[in-house]
Amino acid sequence: MDFRIRGFDAPILTTLQHMDVADHDADKSSNAPTRTYVRDAKAMAATPADVKEYPNSYVFIVDMPGLKSGDIKVHVEDDNVLLISGERKREEEKEGAKYVRMERRVGKFMRKFVLPENANTNAIEAVCQDGVLTVTVEKLPPPEPKKPKTIEVKIA
Repeated sequence: MDFRIRGFDAPILTTLQHMDVADHDADKSSNAPTRTYVRDAKAMAATPADVKEYPNSYVFIVDMPGLKSGDIKVHVEDDNVLLISGERKREEEKEGAKYVRMERRVGKFMRKFVLPENANTNAIEAVCQDGVLTVTVEKLPPPEPKKPKTIEVKIA
């Protein structure tokens, strides 16, 4: 909007106009994150997790209060990315009841963890008990050291 048309010609108004144009140009930028990216980033930031390393395994612990095991998905992507996701749905409103305050988070949640090279993606166990999801990823045994190879010397 050009403020000079309306009879205003103050430097502050011109600055505001340039800022407004810059915002619109930034919105059109191809580098702007997509809605899916922003939604996934918010879901990841809102899903705290603890990760422990034991001698034989890695353990991922995520609080999932009020969720059933069917609401939680555990996948391995690209052979080394552990993906924990799901959705907490809003309770159906009962007749005559209305929310006075709503603080518990609803919607999708997700966490991704890049697994170390020694993670055995074929030996993963996920258990949800008392609102806490525990995902255990066993470690592969360390590779055996290579034995020296003896080469027979022939007489020519």
